[in-house]
Amino acid sequence: MVHDVRAVGFGERTAYDGGTLHVSRAEALDRLASPALGEVALTWASPGEPVRIVKVLDAVEPRTKGPGGGGIFPGWLGPALPQGRGSTHVLRGAAVIVAGYLPRAQEAVIDLSGPAATLSPFGSTHNLVISFTPAPDASWEDVDDALRRGSLALAAFLAEAALEAPPDAVEVLDEGREATSPLPRVGAVVNLQTQGTFKDVFVYGRTFAGGLPTLLGPTELDDGAVVSGQFGHPSLKNPTYLHQNNPVVAALRARAGRDLTLAGVVICPEPIDQDHKQLISAHAARVCAAAGFDGAVVTKEGGGNADADVALKMDQLEDLGIAAVGLFAEMAGPDGTSPSIVVPPSRATAMVSTGNYDDRLVLPAVERALGGDTVELVGLPATDELHLPTAVVYCSLSPLGWGRLRCEDAA
Repeated sequence: MVHDVRAVGFGERTAYDGGTLHVSRAEALDRLASPALGEVALTWASPGEPVRIVKVLDAVEPRTKGPGGGGIFPGWLGPALPQGRGSTHVLRGAAVIVAGYLPRAQEAVIDLSGPAATLSPFGSTHNLVISFTPAPDASWEDVDDALRRGSLALAAFLAEAALEAPPDAVEVLDEGREATSPLPRVGAVVNLQTQGTFKDVFVYGRTFAGGLPTLLGPTELDDGAVVSGQFGHPSLKNPTYLHQNNPVVAALRARAGRDLTLAGVVICPEPIDQDHKQLISAHAARVCAAAGFDGAVVTKEGGGNADADVALKMDQLEDLGIAAVGLFAEMAGPDGTSPSIVVPPSRATAMVSTGNYDDRLVLPAVERALGGDTVELVGLPATDELHLPTAVVYCSLSPLGWGRLRCEDAA
């Protein structure tokens, strides 16, 4: 059930009516209360406003399956039981965004106006921004956990406001269970960054570090089975919002029944050492083969280290007769002439570029900044005109396939 959010504001109570979402600060802050958090502030930032969000950590789309979440974000708001069935209410056009300092988090920027606004999915959403200061003596791990639990609870609470509202659209989503169609079976292989605290991803509420490749139904992603806790490489970040709206899965769904069958999603950790990368890649290919994949689109999270995870899986899939396409962001230097991929595949050949990490941008000055007062990468006030690489713009080079960049022949 899709409910479009066209206008937002604060009010005495949290309510959704006719495309307008009003949020009670008191009710929202109740969902964020934690001994690990000191001061917490909530601010709306909407498309076209001269606002910049800095130090972005995660983004979540408001969704619920019923009062209290009803099973959304399993392992966080309820038992870690399989989801992906039944009705889910979605506030399309809204996002809950967490912004502030955490260790190991790299500077991430969203502009709501100007040339960078179109480069992030959140330049066009109404964003309820959570800014925070840690409680005295709270550990950073506890702060991180409190922000994750609070933002998920708040996202579910916002969506509950639309439970009784007529939907703007009803989408029936392919669960990826069709096994008898003669059409080619194509699925997604989704690499999740697992490099320790603050660079981790959670599946059914638990870290996926040390896990083995696992076959999920696509609708499990829709219901929040995968939640981000990874704060590195902002342009290559896969926030919770994009796991809920996986662009590769959406593209495969759009073609399902026409020229392919959606075969499912295989999620994989991204270990840091070569032996484990090879182990995970071999297992991922075997899971795809057992699930009857004829082809797979392989995605990643993170920088050059993650190139190896994609390249190894592409080669292993091709060795088993499964056609593989990999999504890579390039790190080709500001002029685009440097080697663009740290580790290319040896045998597979189908690759798609999501853009150049090092391309330079000029972000005009803005009136307000949320999440922090400065952009530490350049040591300037967050409201100033900024000269930054595309690498800093949140999700601008999304290796999950969201993106507005394109390439053209040189003049």
